[in-house]
Amino acid sequence: MRHSLVIWFVAGLLAQPVVMWGQAGEGFNVRWVEQFPPEGGDVRRSFGERLSTLLMGPQPVALIKPFSVVGGPAGECWILDQGAGTLVHVEQGKGKLVRSLHRLSPDFPSLVGLCMEPGGDLFCSDSKLNQVFRVGAESSVLFSGSLSLRQPTGMAFHPVTGELWVAETAAHCITILNRQGALVKRIGERGTGPGQFNFPTFLWIDREGRVYIVDSMNFRIQILDEFGNYLSGFGKHGDGSGDLARPKGVATDSHGNIYVTDALFHVVQIFSPKGAFLYSFGGQGLEKGEFWMPAGIYIDETDHIYVADSYNSRIQVFKLEKKD
Repeated sequence: MRHSLVIWFVAGLLAQPVVMWGQAGEGFNVRWVEQFPPEGGDVRRSFGERLSTLLMGPQPVALIKPFSVVGGPAGECWILDQGAGTLVHVEQGKGKLVRSLHRLSPDFPSLVGLCMEPGGDLFCSDSKLNQVFRVGAESSVLFSGSLSLRQPTGMAFHPVTGELWVAETAAHCITILNRQGALVKRIGERGTGPGQFNFPTFLWIDREGRVYIVDSMNFRIQILDEFGNYLSGFGKHGDGSGDLARPKGVATDSHGNIYVTDALFHVVQIFSPKGAFLYSFGGQGLEKGEFWMPAGIYIDETDHIYVADSYNSRIQVFKLEKKD
């Protein structure tokens, strides 16, 4: 059952990496690499210190509640800190605060989604302001314009069309915007059938243009093609291996395997391209390789796995490696 999945990932991670078995019997290791900030988050700080951070703004590299993460060139990454309304830039393993979105106009009360345009621009969504913004060096620009969105959350750019796909959680649909921020179309409606959604949240688009959507309250992952047509899906509510309880982020590696964070189980579950459960890593805790309500996940072209370990106030980085 679930306890056997979440307790085993404890001390000795570097010397005894997680083993994940692929479809064809090939072995892979998931190895812990590093975390941001290097000394861990502020989860052990006093209430007064955390309150001061909320009121005065975070200090460099301190995270409060990282929720989404994306990677950029040269191994850098950007972190959306929902707890501070801030984006943090991590370069060469050292984090530094580069802009505080909550100090701009308007305020950002509920940042959720973060993605990077192929050209390198950052985009974020605010689920209370019901808008999508392009993030600049000193300010942000409204991208979705006069378009009325209902609780936008997860986002991703399509590598083929260049369009921005946005999960409208309260509308139970996926919205596609063109490069000017205008509505192209909406996909789906509330329901339990293929291509229907019940509070969709995070999403991911792979290099071939397949779209992976976390259909949260249907406790499943749905996969669509570049036009929004249903291809396949997997997952169900439960507490067994491969079941989902509070699915959050989703991403794929270079082999097409699908990774899903589960905030209730405090693990990352790995599924084959066809949705068969392979393995999981994590478990509730404060140590390296353990999680406390993980949220967003990002996998770069070199199979580095970035996990937003939200309530541990850190980003953990893992590496998928072929077993010798």
